[in-house]
Amino acid sequence: MSSQQEILSDGRFSCVTRDPRFWEMPEKERKIKIDKRFRAMFHDKKFKLKYTVDKRGRPVNYTSTENLRKFYALSESDSDLSESDGKERTKKKIKKKTPKRQGEADS
Repeated sequence: MSSQQEILSDGRFSCVTRDPRFWEMPEKERKIKIDKRFRAMFHDKKFKLKYTVDKRGRPVNYTSTENLRKFYALSESDSDLSESDGKERTKKKIKKKTPKRQGEADS
């Protein structure tokens, strides 16, 4: 840690601390936002692979969907819209079914 401070205090490398190219990427921007059209890739069996060894031959116990969640995120606006759309659709179905039942009982 002290060697890193020495490097940053060195005049030859002082531009590194001020240059945005070398800043660490914010965690919110690290993941790519996925549209609601592609949300099935998190749940579909076609996208799921179970790995037994990594690329160096060491045994591992994880699946490809964990990797997908690591690099991709559902966009917040689309996920909020999809949840509200689903609630509205169920309400519409309930509203449509109830008047028909009442009308059938009258006739």
